[in-house]
Amino acid sequence: MDAAEFRKRGKEMVDYIADYLEKIEKRQVFPDVEPGYLRPLIPDCAPQKPESFEDVFKDIEKIIMPGVTHWHSPYFFAYFPAASSFPALLADMLCGGIGCVGFSWAASPACTELETVMLDWLGKMINLPEEFLAGEDGQGGGVIQGSASEATLISLLAARTKTIRRVQSEKPELTEADIMGRLVAYASDQFCATLGTTPCCSFDKLLELGPLCNKENIWMHIDAAYAGSAFICPEFRHLLNGVEFADSFNFNPHKWLLVNFDCSAMWVKKRSDLTGAFKLEPLYLQHHHQESGLVTDYRHWQIPLGRRFRSLKLWFVLRMYGVMGLQEHIRKHVRLAHQFEHLVLQDERFEICAEVVLGLVCFRLKGSNELNMALLKSINEAKKIHLVPCHLREKFVLRFAICSRTVESTHVKFAWQHISQLATDLLKTWEQSHHQQ
Repeated sequence: MDAAEFRKRGKEMVDYIADYLEKIEKRQVFPDVEPGYLRPLIPDCAPQKPESFEDVFKDIEKIIMPGVTHWHSPYFFAYFPAASSFPALLADMLCGGIGCVGFSWAASPACTELETVMLDWLGKMINLPEEFLAGEDGQGGGVIQGSASEATLISLLAARTKTIRRVQSEKPELTEADIMGRLVAYASDQFCATLGTTPCCSFDKLLELGPLCNKENIWMHIDAAYAGSAFICPEFRHLLNGVEFADSFNFNPHKWLLVNFDCSAMWVKKRSDLTGAFKLEPLYLQHHHQESGLVTDYRHWQIPLGRRFRSLKLWFVLRMYGVMGLQEHIRKHVRLAHQFEHLVLQDERFEICAEVVLGLVCFRLKGSNELNMALLKSINEAKKIHLVPCHLREKFVLRFAICSRTVESTHVKFAWQHISQLATDLLKTWEQSHHQQ
């Protein structure tokens, strides 16, 4: 494929993606395939001779789309939102086109510097304490990771290195192995200090945890993977109070801020804590601007060596939506969640199982876990909408997450009517079968 054909095919692909997203609600949200469906549809091995783009292109609808779960369908209410927007998709094309591998400043200065500034922009949008920002000469700063799990692991490794060095300076007679065997990480059953847990979007009490961690010299990492995006709205910013006690903080713009996967934002108060844990300097990666204060080599802030130009999509989205546009997106989702909550509460057969703070509603039929498992099974087998469950204490609970960028009030009403009707059908057969027993 030469540049001329790339121009032609690129335009076709953009049209295909735009059509896909514009007409996505006509597609069944969850696929009708069994495990292993794909292998028989394609040859056993790669072709010896090149195939035409037409051949590849027509196989998208034939082979790929039948096995796709449509995360951006307005009938997708599972997990959490996966962000997507046209500006982000365009920026990702540019990222792929430039194709730099930005492990050091010299490997592509724009890749590093835009990321540093974008993470400052984002930090200011959620009113993060100044210490977390890079600024002109700050000690902190932000970095884009692949996922919140990665950010958590990185803070854990940084905390471990920092603690080992502190103990070694206090007790030089101890070896690293001695210290390592005695280290303790404190976690709840959800893992670390969390704002907006996955099962029910609950919030840990940072104002109680924080001072305790500071007093005991414990590294505090806060994970706000989903909820963090909402902190750009002043009415939700109080949920972040206590972040000032943290050493590191993370949230995922790729969940709820219209920046497509992967773009997980992480900030630290002391960048030296990360570089101290991850720094390796082979000769071929050294350059004459070495950490001159102005130079950041992001490979020391992460697990992989290589990294993509991910800050481009953050820059495009923040500029083309503006803070106000992004706030409106969050507020619309929260309104729709409260609309669904209201519909559930009007039906005395159902109960709400956790406070609805943002865009997630946890609900169930009053009754046994088996009954609710059967309800979820009938919802997901009908494939009109898609949900996933969670366990809250001993209860099996259905999660209804507002996800799609294009979801509207009509989709939420449809989902509730559908759930309500399936519940009616289920309760009839349930009562009959349990009556006979």
